[in-house]
Amino acid sequence: MKAVSDGGTAQSGGYFGGTGDVGGDIVVSVVPAELKAETVMLDDNENNLDNSIGNRVDMQFENITYTAIQKSLLSKTTKKEILHSINGRFPPGQLIAIMGPSGAGKSTLLDVLSGYRINGVGGTVYANGRPRDVEQFRRSSCYITQDDRLQPLFSVLESMRIAADLKLQVDVGRKKKEAIINNILEILGLQKTKNVRASQLSGGQKKRLSIALELISNPMVMFLDEPTTGLDSSSCTMCIKLLKQLASEGRTIVCTIHQPSAMLFSFFDQVYVLAAGNCVYQGGTEKMVPFFQAIGYPCPMYHNPADYVIELACGEYGEEKVVKMIQATSNGKSYSYFNDPNISNTHVLQDISSSKKKENSGNLLATSQFNQLKVLLRRGFVKAGRDQTLTYLRVGVNIAVSIMLGTLYWKAGDDGTKVLDNYNLLFSILMHHTFATMMLTILTIPQEISILTKEHFNRWYSLKMYYTSITIVDIPLSIVCCFTFTAIVYFMTGQPPEMVRFMMFFISSQLVVLVVQGLGLMIGAYFNVTNGTFLGPTLCVPMMMFAGFGVRLCDLPPYLYWGSYVSYLRYALEGVVGAIYGLDRAVIHCPEDAYCHYKYPRTFLETVGVRSDQFENDIIALLLFVFVLRMTAYVVLRLKLMAIR
Repeated sequence: MKAVSDGGTAQSGGYFGGTGDVGGDIVVSVVPAELKAETVMLDDNENNLDNSIGNRVDMQFENITYTAIQKSLLSKTTKKEILHSINGRFPPGQLIAIMGPSGAGKSTLLDVLSGYRINGVGGTVYANGRPRDVEQFRRSSCYITQDDRLQPLFSVLESMRIAADLKLQVDVGRKKKEAIINNILEILGLQKTKNVRASQLSGGQKKRLSIALELISNPMVMFLDEPTTGLDSSSCTMCIKLLKQLASEGRTIVCTIHQPSAMLFSFFDQVYVLAAGNCVYQGGTEKMVPFFQAIGYPCPMYHNPADYVIELACGEYGEEKVVKMIQATSNGKSYSYFNDPNISNTHVLQDISSSKKKENSGNLLATSQFNQLKVLLRRGFVKAGRDQTLTYLRVGVNIAVSIMLGTLYWKAGDDGTKVLDNYNLLFSILMHHTFATMMLTILTIPQEISILTKEHFNRWYSLKMYYTSITIVDIPLSIVCCFTFTAIVYFMTGQPPEMVRFMMFFISSQLVVLVVQGLGLMIGAYFNVTNGTFLGPTLCVPMMMFAGFGVRLCDLPPYLYWGSYVSYLRYALEGVVGAIYGLDRAVIHCPEDAYCHYKYPRTFLETVGVRSDQFENDIIALLLFVFVLRMTAYVVLRLKLMAIR
C-alpha cells in the first residue's frame, strides 16, 4: 500500500515530542504483496498487531430485536420494530459484510452488536459462547463511524500520539509507543503523510487514519459503518484490502456496505444480508450463488451476486421470494452456507471478559484519570492555539467591539450629563459578553460532541475528564479576551481610574462570561445548531427583563419579582454599577453651563435601585450561577450520550 500525500502540504510542529524514529531491536515481517507495506513488531511481542489464538472473539447473536421509540409532546409515543428476531454468527479471522437495501437495518444491527445501541434492544449477543457483558466487550472492540470524526488541526502523527497516550497504559514507554505508532502507520500507508493535518487528508487517508487510531489498543473486534462511503474505487479497494489483512491476523471485522462491486465483494469472507429487518442470507460469499440455485432463484450469468441479492431483498422480483429466503435461512439460524460446514460444532474460545479483567480490573479505561486530564489539557491548549475561529476571531471581535463602544461613549464615565448614557454602556457591555460568548459556544460544541461520542464510546477517556479539560482550557482565553475588552472600554470611556473599581468591574464581567459559557454548553449539548441559535437569544430576553434595566426591580409586580432572583444579569448589572458609582464615589464632573441631575452618584444609585454594599453578594450569586449551569451542562451532556445509545 503506497501512501500518497494528496491532501495538502501543511506541516505540524511535532508538539507531542519525538521524531517518530525508534531505536532498539525490531523484527520486520512482510505482509501480503498486494498491500505493499511492512509490519514492524516489537521484539517482546507485547504490543504488536497480531492477536493470539486465545484472544480471538467468536460472535453469535440470537433473536435480536430493536424497537425505535419516538416520543413527542404533541402526539402519542410511537414504536417501530426495525430488527425482527434475527440470528447469526460472525467467526474470528474473517472480514464480514452486512448488506441490504436502504432501511433494511444494517447500521442498526451494527450498533446493536457493537454495544453502541442498548436501549430498545432485545435478544442475546454471545462472545465466545458466553452472554456478552457490554462494558467488558467494549474493552475488546472498537466502532468506527461512517463519518471520519477526526481532530482537523492535528497531524496524523500528533493524533496517533494522543491516541497512544490515552489508549495504552502508562507503563508503556515512549519508545514502545513510537514503535507501535510507526508500525500502524506503515501498515496503513500513512507514513508519508504523518505530518499532514487531518483536515487536509484525502477521503481515503482520513478513513485509514480513523482505523489507525483505534488499532492503537489492538482491538479483537472491529465494527465499521459504511467504510467505503465517499471513496473512489481505488480508495475503496485499498480500504477493503486493509481490512482483509487485519482480519487475517485473527480479528473479527464486521462492516456495513451498501452495494459493493464484484471485485470488492470477493474480498469478503462472509456476508450477512438483511431485508426489512430480517435475515435473507448468511454465509460465505462464494456460496451465495449456490444458495440462490438451491432455493430456485438462480443468479443470472455475468450478474454481480451482490447486486442480485439486493434486488431480491428489495422485493423487485416479488415479496414471496423475500419470504422464502427468510425461511431458507431460518432468519439467520442456518449455518449451512458457511465456509466451514462444521462451524456449529466448533469449540468455545477463551472468555474475553476474564482475560481482560486481569489487565486492568475494575476500569474500562487504559489510563488513570489524572493522565487522561493531562493529555486532554495538552491537546486542548494546542488546539486553542491553532484554531483561528475559536481563538483569533474571538480576540479580534472583543478588541473591535471595545474600540467601537469606547469611541461611541468617549469619556461618558466622567461626565455628569452622560450618566444615563454610561448606564446604557454598562448594560451593553454585559449584553456583548452574553451574546458573543454564548453563541460561539453553541456554534462550536456540536462538532466537539460528534468527536466526543466516538472517542468516549471507544474508551479513550471518561466524560468527567473531558468536561474538566474543556472547562480549564477555555479559562485562560476567556480571561485574556475579557481583560482586553475591559481595559480598552474602561479607560476610553473615562471610568474612575482606580484599581479597586477596575478589578470589581473586570471580575463582574468575567463571571458573566463564565455563566453564559455554561448556558451555551447546556444548550449546545442538547440542541442542534439551528435550534440552539434560536433558543439561546430567546432565553436571554427574560434575563434582560428582570435585570433591573428599564424597569426597576422595586417597580416589578409582586408576582413577577421572583424572576429577578434567577436572572444572572441582575447581579452582574448591580455589580458593575456598584463598581462605577459605589464605594462613596466623589461628585461627578459637571460642565458649568449644564444641569447634571446625577452629579451625585448616590442619587443615581437610588434612582436605579442599586445598593452599593451588595457587591460581595452579587459575586457569590454569579459564582453560584457558574457552578449550577456548569454542572447542569455536564448532566445534559451525559444524558445526551446515553440518549444516543
